[in-house]
Amino acid sequence: MAHRVDHEYDYLFKIVLIGDSGVGKSNILSRYTRNEFCLESKSTIGVEFATRTLQVEGKTVKAQIWDTAGQERYRAITSAYYRGAVGALLVYDITKRQTFDNVQRWLRELRDHADSNIVIMMAGNKSDLNHLRAVSEDDGQSLAEKEGLSFLETSALEATNVEKAFQTILTEIYHIISKKALAAQEVATNTALPGQGTSINVNEASGNAKKSCCST
Repeated sequence: MAHRVDHEYDYLFKIVLIGDSGVGKSNILSRYTRNEFCLESKSTIGVEFATRTLQVEGKTVKAQIWDTAGQERYRAITSAYYRGAVGALLVYDITKRQTFDNVQRWLRELRDHADSNIVIMMAGNKSDLNHLRAVSEDDGQSLAEKEGLSFLETSALEATNVEKAFQTILTEIYHIISKKALAAQEVATNTALPGQGTSINVNEASGNAKKSCCST
């Protein structure tokens, strides 16, 4: 049993949810990990996380998704919150322009605290409230392109694109990790060969030293 538990997944990826308070981060998390939505959800206090295991290109990946309060009074948790994160979903509310305007501030914080290779996706949430829209999809798309981010509009209420958002992030992380592993393997292989050559050279050098010693 223990053997199976140890090998229940190939990779563990930590993903952080960031964005202003009230944009729907907690509902995105509960929709993705438990397929639930709560209209009466209260503000998150501190940090919560949930996990979900899924297949990415034939590998079992366990996603550990962290959700934090967007309020200013919880800013002190940032460095610990971002530590070890390989992906981030930056969420704004399409019905509240201010949450979109704050995306740049969240990006700055993310880039200050997180790994430089972190995979970031921007999500305009609450696409079910199209009649109350304050941020156009084009605005979201152009900001994402400018910042080099992936982009989707989501609805935690209707479960629109929530699955796709996380699948995109996790697949991209997997590709980066795979490339790194492959590159590390190549480096190890290439360095092993010169190593053997060096030892031969050292032997030859010591042989020459002995000959010159004997000839005197």
